[in-house]
Amino acid sequence: MFETQPVPKSASTLALLGLVVVAWGLNWVVMKLAVHDVPPLWAVTIRTALAAAVLIPELFAFGKLQWPARADYPIVMVISLLHMVAFAALMTVGLTYVSAGRAIVLGYTTPLWVAPAALFFLGERMSTKQAIGAGVGLVGLLLLVGPNAFDWSSRRAILGHCLPILAALCWSASIVYTRVHRWIGTPLSLMPWQCLLASLVLAVLAVSIEGPQPTRIGLAATLALLYNGIIGTALGFWAMTVVTRRVPANTAALGVLATPVVGIGLAALVLGERLDPVLLGSALLIMIGVAIGLRSRS
Repeated sequence: MFETQPVPKSASTLALLGLVVVAWGLNWVVMKLAVHDVPPLWAVTIRTALAAAVLIPELFAFGKLQWPARADYPIVMVISLLHMVAFAALMTVGLTYVSAGRAIVLGYTTPLWVAPAALFFLGERMSTKQAIGAGVGLVGLLLLVGPNAFDWSSRRAILGHCLPILAALCWSASIVYTRVHRWIGTPLSLMPWQCLLASLVLAVLAVSIEGPQPTRIGLAATLALLYNGIIGTALGFWAMTVVTRRVPANTAALGVLATPVVGIGLAALVLGERLDPVLLGSALLIMIGVAIGLRSRS
């Protein structure tokens, strides 16, 4: 059962952030395997439904399954629709157009949108080191959308680059609202309902756009979806929500910037994707930016 009590926060928050980075770095690599057999919206639907199927009976068995308080309805809606539905669906569809490594990096341009939103809505001012770190990291991300980074005459390539960036916009809105919401329940107690709502919305979208649910799924895709549902969704989303509650929005976004670096390495290792110089340069700048930004909060 996931720990819900605030044990020394500096250590537990760092551990949770590390868990998120590794879990989500691998998440999109294995999802690339899943979409070979399963249409992207159905892949996201299945993994989210699996997360709900794990969380609901587990919380019930420990006597912690409870209906959300009315005051928590907004946060259930925001995380479910903006993160679990919009971010996950847009990223997964994007994986069908571009490599996993490139999609992961583009999907984690979140600080580009979180920083001004947090300043405007939350009054969170960035320190000089945080601003420098975010700037260096974002320069690395922007290398992937330069004039020579991909074929700008290809509609598929353009769509494959735009979808992950749009996903990042949705996630950044979720992060900012998570910081300002006054929580009644815990992140864990709300997770099942967020997953359940997201599953229903995704199922409607999948049926409407992709048709009936696929009936034949290969072993690799099945294992990928199981990982996505249990580790990448159930555990990963809970851990990220806790981290976002404990630290400023800019700090959370900077920390998660490490995910693309892990994802690029895993994509090369698991999928055999080529590490081109632009991608490697982008990863290097991201790591430098993360180090600078997080050092300001040490």
